[in-house]
Amino acid sequence: MTIVPTLKKDYIYKLAGQGKRIDGRAFDEYRPIVIEPGIIRKAEGSARVKIGNTQVVTGIKMDVGEPYPDTPESGVITTSAELIPMASPDFEAGPPQEDAIELARVVDRGIRESEVIKLEELCIEPGEKIWIIFIDIHVIDYDGNLFDCASLASLAALYTTMVPAEKFDLGDDYPLPMRDEPPISCTAAKFNDAVVFDPILDEEEIAEARLTVATDVNGDIRAMQKGLSGGFTVEEVKKVIKGAVVNGREIREKLWDSVKKAKEEKGE
Repeated sequence: MTIVPTLKKDYIYKLAGQGKRIDGRAFDEYRPIVIEPGIIRKAEGSARVKIGNTQVVTGIKMDVGEPYPDTPESGVITTSAELIPMASPDFEAGPPQEDAIELARVVDRGIRESEVIKLEELCIEPGEKIWIIFIDIHVIDYDGNLFDCASLASLAALYTTMVPAEKFDLGDDYPLPMRDEPPISCTAAKFNDAVVFDPILDEEEIAEARLTVATDVNGDIRAMQKGLSGGFTVEEVKKVIKGAVVNGREIREKLWDSVKKAKEEKGE
């Protein structure tokens, strides 16, 4: 490690010991969140989300295909993530790297386990034909906390997706069947015994452990993902869960407001 990161680490540690963060936020406070659905005209659904300087775009495409043998009357979700070099000098062009695969899996798990998409309503012919939903995540700018940004962008895109039925001679287009209980992912990082929500890149680079918790409108846990080699105490895990529920309520309201505005502008 070079001397500059070492000095920066010591500075962040010192601030944390005083109950402060490098950008002035409280430990449980998020950066400003901006949600913009409907930014890609040719996609079935899309959204751009900014959390601070972190920026993610998600596009939704749909196709007709065959169901899995064990779910003959259910639609299919497939999620992928791309970390483009423009977003960070640490990202490389080429096949998906481990970080991209993990990001896609965490987002997919939160959506899938909460059953927020009514997959049972995406069956066209049982055992023969169903709708496949492709969730494509593109990281545009990376300044920490990709998990929450990508999850929120994916939800905003899904809630404004139109099923392209006309394209496949299956009747009129219609909104993607969704439940009104979106799971909101909240991520915390731990360093030097401090646990902070929505870590910026400087905090992520010195983090010993990371925990992402997705909760629904009732505050129930829908998915959890532990990252990095360090650990959390039981009390710290409880603290993260509580913070995820509180922050989740506020973020969910932002999501609903953005979706409602986008639909009004489209005349839906």
